[in-house]
Amino acid sequence: MRISNVRPLVMGTPWRNLTFVVVETDEGLSGVGEVRMLNRTDALLGYLQEAVPNYVLGQDPFNFERIYLDMFRRDFGRAADIVMGAISAIEIACWDIIGKALDQPVYRLLGGAVRDRIKTYANGWYTVERTPDEFAAAVRRVAAAGYKAAKLDPFGAGFYELERDEMLRSIALVEAVRDAVGPDFDIFVEMHGRFNPATAIAIAHELEPFHPGWIEEPVPPENLRALKKTADKVSLPVATGERLHTRYECRELLELQACDILQVDITYFGGIAETLRMAAWADTYYVLMAPHNVGGPVATMAALHVAAAMPNFKIQEHFNDFVDAWVKDAVYGFPQVEDGSFPLPPGPGLGVTLNEDFVRAHPRQQVTFDLFAENWHRRQVHG
Repeated sequence: MRISNVRPLVMGTPWRNLTFVVVETDEGLSGVGEVRMLNRTDALLGYLQEAVPNYVLGQDPFNFERIYLDMFRRDFGRAADIVMGAISAIEIACWDIIGKALDQPVYRLLGGAVRDRIKTYANGWYTVERTPDEFAAAVRRVAAAGYKAAKLDPFGAGFYELERDEMLRSIALVEAVRDAVGPDFDIFVEMHGRFNPATAIAIAHELEPFHPGWIEEPVPPENLRALKKTADKVSLPVATGERLHTRYECRELLELQACDILQVDITYFGGIAETLRMAAWADTYYVLMAPHNVGGPVATMAALHVAAAMPNFKIQEHFNDFVDAWVKDAVYGFPQVEDGSFPLPPGPGLGVTLNEDFVRAHPRQQVTFDLFAENWHRRQVHG
């Protein structure tokens, strides 16, 4: 079996473009991968146009490791989000093909399931006014939809520090969410790398009475010693990793023991096999995995297969029940969240089929998402 064609298809939404990558073979089997390329879709498409003829066409999809190595190492330019996003989408599609060829769900080819259900948490639900009442009402809708956990970024567009009134306003939002859902509901607090260590530490102490399950990216991702400084002075678990794209970038993070939860994104980290390798390495430091996932239904399915087979898995992020929920219709067979978790994904392959007509009916949007714009949490765009 040889790869005969690679077709990217971009589906637009009001705030993000989702790129599906269809990998076709000379035996008629095809697979699909996906990546949400933040503000760099043209760069992704351009890279695929150059890389696919050089490294992918003519390869056996069962040899996905060779494809990965060719794209990662034979290209002199070092990998970042564009290269790793392309590698990931193709690798995920290869797993889809392999599962179909063997008539097995992907997770069974990864060693089988180590759990019967896959815990998940909601994101994208707080596109409301930044008031305690609105946030409380929104999180009640999350709980009513069957979730037992949710993440929020309660902060405005601040950077490095917050004015005292803005800090109090942000903490009040977390307090309102906790009061709305009670003590048994998990709350995770996103910081999106906004703060310097002193501010992150001060905020974490203010959050302690509301028992968040973690604080996420408390400082910008480039300086891991600043993260270590923060982690050493807070009692809450620290999560990070969505902007780390290779295991080599994670080396210092683990050696410093600067986080408790690692959140690499399968669609930016080289795909399924590389994420599982990273999880095994993280496990030697007793670090849990909660993979980042702001993608659509194909990316989510890939994440579910990985979660099924990952021993140190904690919980899976999911956007698509609250913001642009219609993106789930881009595939046939997407499962539903029940009692705070997904079922084991079906097979063969990823267990879903891309609806290309639906994707074409929602063309790419010219959007730029800016986390430092006013009212960014509404998923409003500029462009």
